[in-house]
Amino acid sequence: MIEAEHLTRRYGRLTAVDDLSFRAEPGEVVGLLGPNGAGKSTVMRMISGFIAPSAGTARVCGHDVRKSPLAAKRVLGYLPEGAPSYGELTVYEFLGFVGRVRGLRGGELRRHLDAAVEHLDLHDVLHTTIDTLSKGFRRRVGLARAILHEPDVLMLDEPTDGLDPNQKREVRALIDAMARKRTILISTHLLEEVHALCNRVLIVARGRLLADATPAELELRSRYHGAVSFSAAGAGVAKAMLERMPGVAAVEVDPLDGRVTVLPEPGKQLLEPVQELLRAQGLKVNEIQLERGRLEEVFRSMTVRAAGSEP
Repeated sequence: MIEAEHLTRRYGRLTAVDDLSFRAEPGEVVGLLGPNGAGKSTVMRMISGFIAPSAGTARVCGHDVRKSPLAAKRVLGYLPEGAPSYGELTVYEFLGFVGRVRGLRGGELRRHLDAAVEHLDLHDVLHTTIDTLSKGFRRRVGLARAILHEPDVLMLDEPTDGLDPNQKREVRALIDAMARKRTILISTHLLEEVHALCNRVLIVARGRLLADATPAELELRSRYHGAVSFSAAGAGVAKAMLERMPGVAAVEVDPLDGRVTVLPEPGKQLLEPVQELLRAQGLKVNEIQLERGRLEEVFRSMTVRAAGSEP
């Protein structure tokens, strides 16, 4: 549904996106994850046809964005960062304008408009000017604009940035519902967004693709994969014994809440040995868990290394 091949974008001596390639398959929700300034928005602007790549190309549903830009745009819905719109128009006026730009007329326009309004629950604000809406509703209007022509592919640039927790939950629920029928590419710097929405992750830094994997596959790369963490009264006294346990790489104690994390050496299983040691010490464990890995630690280690590398 989306194919990027060696996408590159240069601004003078600055390379914002550097030889980036990936595919997004039907039904996938792909997270384009990276720190601010990583080149995520530039990637989306090239795929959407908003800016031309300096090298390489992209295809949307088989349509080359350089050779067949109009055909590519017809099957694509795009929500730019900040959900820009014409604030002086009402929601109904704005969506009607977008529909006509998309070539919808008469009964077909009304059908598409009614479906978008129903899907995004915009009935109560249809005749309200956009610049008086909350950020959450403006995002809803932006999503309605993006899906109005019922595209097969959606690209959403920082869809929940700046929203409060309740608004984020609402917008994520809407995206999750839309994902059942579409391929969605989401640009974000929020790890919580990846956990909430994505079944594949592309990690980008300095315009380069560092990883292309599922969240679970990335968690396998974490030094915390297979770690045992627990909280117990007096757990700190067991730290020295835990550090001497075979198969233990390190023991960390959170200075704020005293929670202990026992990190394994590669390929070692520690849950049962740690439980046995805690029982032998007579420690009452409040909670214990086997960690899958920490995506934030993988993301940080990759992007920090990339930031320190030479161009």
